[in-house]
Amino acid sequence: MTIQGIISRAVKRLELEGKLLTPDFYAEAFCKEADKAGMNVQDCQHVGKLTKTLNKEFQKELTQYRIKTMAELSRFLISKINRTNPTQCTQTLEAQSIFLKRILQAIGVLHNKEASELAKKSIELLNSNPSVSQIEQFRQLWINFLTLYDDTFLNKLKVLGDIDANDLKKTVENLNLSVSSSEKLASSMELSKISSLLISSLVPSIASSVNEQIASLSQKIRENPSLLDSVSVAEEIKAAISLRIALDKESVTEMIRSLDGVLDKLSLRLIDMIESSDSSTIEIQKIKKELESYNTESISNFKVAHKKLFTIAVALEENTQILSKDLKEHSNEVKMLSKKIELLEDELAKAKEESKEDFLTKLYNKRALDEFLSIKEAEFGRYGHNFSIVFFDIDHFKAVNDTFGHEAGDAVLSAFAQILKKECRSVDVVGRFGGEEFMAILSETDTKGGVIFAEKVRQHVQKARFMYKGERIAVTVSSGVSERKKHASVQNVVNSADEYLYKAKKDGRNQVAYK
Repeated sequence: MTIQGIISRAVKRLELEGKLLTPDFYAEAFCKEADKAGMNVQDCQHVGKLTKTLNKEFQKELTQYRIKTMAELSRFLISKINRTNPTQCTQTLEAQSIFLKRILQAIGVLHNKEASELAKKSIELLNSNPSVSQIEQFRQLWINFLTLYDDTFLNKLKVLGDIDANDLKKTVENLNLSVSSSEKLASSMELSKISSLLISSLVPSIASSVNEQIASLSQKIRENPSLLDSVSVAEEIKAAISLRIALDKESVTEMIRSLDGVLDKLSLRLIDMIESSDSSTIEIQKIKKELESYNTESISNFKVAHKKLFTIAVALEENTQILSKDLKEHSNEVKMLSKKIELLEDELAKAKEESKEDFLTKLYNKRALDEFLSIKEAEFGRYGHNFSIVFFDIDHFKAVNDTFGHEAGDAVLSAFAQILKKECRSVDVVGRFGGEEFMAILSETDTKGGVIFAEKVRQHVQKARFMYKGERIAVTVSSGVSERKKHASVQNVVNSADEYLYKAKKDGRNQVAYK
């Protein structure tokens, strides 16, 4: 590139940068373009040559300030010449150091632990003739302190008086620290601790959920612990404790029912084996009578149940060779049964946090349905037990709400839930899947059986008289049916039943759809 080309580019550069075409600006732009073009121009090397003539300290400073032009070099040297004389500079620095130490000493007595420690370390640093990097490090520590300092802790004292964040002494003087106030504060703190313990004690230890009444009372006490002094709240607490005990008893009863089913099956199996044995003795007959009289009323707790079962098993093993042989052949089943019984107490202790019951229909809710589906899927995978899923959806339910009101809609949902309960078997599971949609899980049932059940429900609903405030509401229901064996996973069964439900509604409603 020629000199003329560099001149043209230098002028263009000034235009783009919005600078005037002055000698200094032009010289700077010309040298930049020459350097960019790789052309060595003597007039652009003056700064480098002059810099080499200065001492190393000045050269280092020129590098730090990135001095590139003669104008910048001239200003730099002029500023150095105009500096205060060395003696005055030293005196100023010493005065500033002493002044800074006094400020740090003052900070050290301002009752802030973090600031006092940092001030002490800073004074030690100044006394040790620190380097620039050490001073910079401590400067950053003070910046961090100022950035992160939080005086909101003073707000905790508002209950005792006025707060002045700019005057700590005045704040302390304004605090109302009379004996009565201190006692009142201590009493309030004590009530807060007691309320926390009380709320914890109200949570059912066995039942799977907290009753709405208990939850409401717990929230009220948590928000205002002083209510514990109220007579009316004391009565509410007594009622809540009684309710908590009732919930635990009800949960234990349900668990005993499940254990009773195991006992019935075991009793029938053992009795049948005893009767078919030719070596029955008087001792075996006594065991038989004990098994016949062994029911839920005789169970006081699960430990007793487990102990009795173990005693019966030992006696039978000692007196019956056939039973001994059978127990060996089915040792895995016996061990699993024993383990399940032992785990019942652990399951009772681990009360579930969320309810399994829909508050309106008193059927199982979606969470419970999901759990039952998991159980049925496990049984299908292990034993091949088939099951069907039936989805129900109340037709034109939105119209019922719009015409008769939401209370009427709730009444229809509750009535339909009762029909489901009446039509299903004890081994079936029915629940509210969401909104006006319900699900039935039918054990050991194929599609044909599911359709029969769905059709019974549909006809029952069509014939039923849904009444609200003396006025009849016409209600029909649509349904979709699918069985587990026809699908690769339980989720596919659910999706299939839901699709058939959609088909039933699309084809005119009040019908059962399936394949």
